[in-house]
Amino acid sequence: MGTKAPAKPGDKPLLDVSPAALAKELAEVRAKVERGAKLLAALKEDEIEIELTPKDEVFRSDSVTLHRYRPLVEKPLPVPVLISYALIGRYQMIDLEQDRSFVKKLLAQGLDVYVVDWGKPKRAQRWLGIDDYVNGYLDDCVDVVRERSGADSINLLGICQGGVFSLCYAALHPEKVKNLILTVTPVDFHADRGQVKPASGYMNLWTRGGRDEDVDLMVDAWGSLPGPIVGFTFLMMNPVNNIAKYTTDLVKIVDDPEKLKGFLRMERWIADRPDHPGEVLREWLRDFYMKNRLVKNEIVLGGKRVDLGNVKMPVLNIFAADDVIVPPPTSRGLKARAGTADYTEIEVPGGHIGTFVGSKAQKILAPAIVDWIKARI
Repeated sequence: MGTKAPAKPGDKPLLDVSPAALAKELAEVRAKVERGAKLLAALKEDEIEIELTPKDEVFRSDSVTLHRYRPLVEKPLPVPVLISYALIGRYQMIDLEQDRSFVKKLLAQGLDVYVVDWGKPKRAQRWLGIDDYVNGYLDDCVDVVRERSGADSINLLGICQGGVFSLCYAALHPEKVKNLILTVTPVDFHADRGQVKPASGYMNLWTRGGRDEDVDLMVDAWGSLPGPIVGFTFLMMNPVNNIAKYTTDLVKIVDDPEKLKGFLRMERWIADRPDHPGEVLREWLRDFYMKNRLVKNEIVLGGKRVDLGNVKMPVLNIFAADDVIVPPPTSRGLKARAGTADYTEIEVPGGHIGTFVGSKAQKILAPAIVDWIKARI
C-alpha cells in the first residue's frame, strides 16, 4: 500500500481553521443573513400565498367541501378525476405554488379535476368513523361529480390516507369508479418489516409497538387529536434534519428570493395542520396500522366487508423510492391482492411530499397519470 505524500510548503490545507479564515466565513454568513432579513421584511402576503389555481365550490356537507378546478383547456376529458387527500394534512399541498402545482399540471394536460377538502373537523366530528368518511362524505362527492359530468363512473385519485379511503371505496362501490389511481398509499401496513431503509417506517414501528388500550386512552383523552400533536409526530421521525432545516439549511437559501418564498410556502402548509377526528384515528391506528386488517379483507364499513378482490377496475399505484412515511413495500402490497388484471406500478424519485413538489418526481408524476388515464378512456 502506498503512503500519502507529505504536505509541501505552500500547499493549501483541506480545511482552513485559521482565525483569518474563520473571521472571513463568519462575516460572509452575517452578510447573507442581513440580506435575508431585508428580503423577509420586504415580502408581501401575496408573494407566499398557496392554493392559487382557480376553483369553484360545488358541494358542501358539514366541514367537507367539494371543489371543481376551472379547466385550462376548452374541452377537458369527459371522465373527471376526483382527488381525495388525507385527513392528517391539508389538500393544498397539491397546489403549493404555480410552478410546482400538481393539479395545475393535470389541468394543463386536459383533465377535469375535482378535489375533496375535508376541512377542519368540529367537535361533533370526533364521533365520526371511517365509514362516515368513505360511505358518507366521499360517496356524496363521487355522486355529485357523476351527476355534474354525466359519467356513470369517474376516475378516483387518492393520496396517502386518502388513498386508503379511495381503495376502500372502490372495493365497496366498484360500479362508480372507472379507474383508480393511488399515490403514496399504504395497503399492507406490515410489509415493511425487515425491508425498509434506515430511518424509515417509524410510524409503522411505533404503532405496531402499541396496545389497543394505548390508542383508546389517547382518543378518549383528546377526542380529536390536535393538529400540532400530529405535526410533532411527523417532526419526530427525523428530528435532526428538521432542526437543521431552520438553521444551516435556511442560512443557505435565506438571500435567494425564489428559494426563500418556496421555503415559506411549504412552512405555511405544514403549519396548517387540522385536528384528526378521534374515532377515525382509533380505527386507523388499530385496524390498519396495528392489526393490518385491510390486506386480510377484514375491514367492515357500512356493514359490508372491504374485499380487495372487488377492485376490478384498472389500478395505477404510484409510490416514492425514498418515502419514510409510507415505505414502498407497504404500497406494493396491493399488487397480489387487487382483483384487476390491469394493474400498473410506478416508482418516482424522492420522498412522501417530494412525490408532488420535488423537481425530479414532478417530471414523471402528472404526465404518467394523464397518459395512463388517456389510454383507458
